Amino acid sequence: MDFARDETQEEVAGVAADLLARNLGADELWSALAGADLLSLALPERLGGSGLGVAEALTVLTEVGRAAAPVPALATVGFGVLPVLALATEAQQGTILAGVGDGAVLTAALAEPGRPFPETPTATAVAAGDGYAVTGSFVAVPYADRARYILVPTDAGVVALPADAEGVTLRESPSSAASPEFSLRLDGAVGSLLGDRDDSASAVATLYRLAIASIGAYADGLISGATELTAHHLSERHQFGKPLATFQAVSQQIADVYVTARTLHVAALSSMWRVAEGLDAADDLDVTAYWIAAELPPAMRVLHHLHGGIGVDETYPLHRYSSTAKDLARLLGGASYRLDLVGARCSSI
Repeated sequence: MDFARDETQEEVAGVAADLLARNLGADELWSALAGADLLSLALPERLGGSGLGVAEALTVLTEVGRAAAPVPALATVGFGVLPVLALATEAQQGTILAGVGDGAVLTAALAEPGRPFPETPTATAVAAGDGYAVTGSFVAVPYADRARYILVPTDAGVVALPADAEGVTLRESPSSAASPEFSLRLDGAVGSLLGDRDDSASAVATLYRLAIASIGAYADGLISGATELTAHHLSERHQFGKPLATFQAVSQQIADVYVTARTLHVAALSSMWRVAEGLDAADDLDVTAYWIAAELPPAMRVLHHLHGGIGVDETYPLHRYSSTAKDLARLLGGASYRLDLVGARCSSI
């Protein structure tokens, strides 16, 4: 297996990195990403996309994470576009993905109250005319107020709901990064059931598989960007006439973070590759999710410490990285929950 980016992926990464380096406002950046066709890479040509694959789409998410950019790329591409392409009919794709290339936002409800990524959703979906009526509650739904469609896992499969459908109630909830996040209540809201009606569990598993692979790609960029920011600070900040990076204790601490970052990179890359190739990625995804939940927030705390007083300034870029890391760990269910899942894979009990 060869995990190295191919020429197309390198070109995609370069275009994304160039846009992200321009220090644009959130809305301007989102428009620029759409204008550069980075949001529609995976869309088929019949829908105005580039017809590329999962790997190219995840490359964009890695670069967005590297800049900790406050845009809905993870929600739209990772939680929306990729699952819709994997599950929906061509007619459904045309409806749900319309406008994505121009900056339309998609998202997904991946957690019920107290149940992140539930294998057996408690939300119900029953046939209602040409659609399915969904009843249930969800938490931590990113950018739900801006989304055209919300993908919802139910006992019947994955349902794509128009965010403005009757029976949809949103309540804003706090997040560490102050990015838009909502609790979602559905009372008979009608949407379209995606995928095979006879294999609901597989459809839900596909949504989760692509969502976790996308979180892994994003988190890989996130820890890399935060580490680069800190290394630059340590090389330029002087104490006692020497750069901070030359002090043994400092170099040891950032070396530890580097090990964490490289481990996450390997786990995320393996997960992304297996998902992109259509292989069984369950083990890799569970390890990646655990590493994000257990190791990413502590690594960010070390990077804050290495910045000294400036590290606690909310206007300093590192705050975006560490706050986003907390939100990702929470969305995944936390370290203990993810460790239980990894442990179950290692046990015959």
